[in-house]
Amino acid sequence: MAKAPKNPVEPATELVKALANILDDAGLSELEYETDDVAIRLSRVSGAAPVAAVAPVAAPAAVAAPDTQSAEGAADLSAHPGAVMSPMVGTAYISPEPGAPAFVEEGSTVKKGQTLLIVEAMKVMNPITAPQDGTVSKIMVKNAQPIEFGEVLVVIE
Repeated sequence: MAKAPKNPVEPATELVKALANILDDAGLSELEYETDDVAIRLSRVSGAAPVAAVAPVAAPAAVAAPDTQSAEGAADLSAHPGAVMSPMVGTAYISPEPGAPAFVEEGSTVKKGQTLLIVEAMKVMNPITAPQDGTVSKIMVKNAQPIEFGEVLVVIE
């Protein structure tokens, strides 16, 4: 006859660690896992470490509070007329391949239609282009950063 685990928390901890690795490896901002016995939701807020909530299936999982300082700064820039917003959820890349120079840097002059960065969504590389001529005043994302729909990526003056 099989013995019951000595510490029932240990398997749940290992599961959370494994799911956190999947979250990191896939560049996801959120991941949910549910069985008859447990529901787990991992969420990454503003590039912070994964936050895990483990709860019985009947109870709702806890959600991490957003970082209000960075949310306020992004909200201010989203109203800027030169803000380039993300058209999709995915992973932002500032250069065409690892080790290559960035498409643009802060202070770069850009022309309408010039590639600013690429967003990978579902294994498809989507170029994000400049909507107008101008100078890049702020790049809001880092290379290989997970991004959300409507997030400010670049500001062009």
